[in-house]
Amino acid sequence: MQSLYFGTYFTANTIDTTSSTVHNKPLVETTAGTSKFVATSTANLALCLYKDNRFTQLFGSSTSKRPVPLPTFALFTVRDCLTIFASFNLPPLLAPKLEARMGEEVSRYVTAATVAQFVTPAAVQIFSTPLHLLGLDLYNREGVRLGGKDGRLGRVLRDWAKASFARMGRIIPAFGVGGVVNMKVRRGLMERLG
Repeated sequence: MQSLYFGTYFTANTIDTTSSTVHNKPLVETTAGTSKFVATSTANLALCLYKDNRFTQLFGSSTSKRPVPLPTFALFTVRDCLTIFASFNLPPLLAPKLEARMGEEVSRYVTAATVAQFVTPAAVQIFSTPLHLLGLDLYNREGVRLGGKDGRLGRVLRDWAKASFARMGRIIPAFGVGGVVNMKVRRGLMERLG
């Protein structure tokens, strides 16, 4: 797991530093563009899909340890792209809007960038968790229909809320705390260089 997060943050930091250098902007500036999304998603997906494959087979309820189906990988890919977008692209876009709305009292204790970095990766779990649950269900319950009494959608809806909170509990340390720490460490290093 450490290599997953190291690789993802390394890629994001490389894109930010390269973009600042190429566009002659302050080194501490972060980007929110397409190149950052594509690069961080690619790095994250390359590392994450292997982990997901192993975890799905290890912890899945399927008695036969069969290969993870392609639709499961596709759902996990979209899930991870949503999380990466919300972790690396949305915070720099949301922070200025939050800063304009945050009162002076709140701003003394927390920056808008910090709030955005905690909120966006956690909030996107509401949308990405159904994809995660459906992907797991495709592996765990082979041949089950989408609808019906015991269908896939019913299972996803049943588990959506509790699984969303569980995924938030995993994402907040990784991309909330990790994102804020990364932002501060990168800023400190770049200020020394600049």
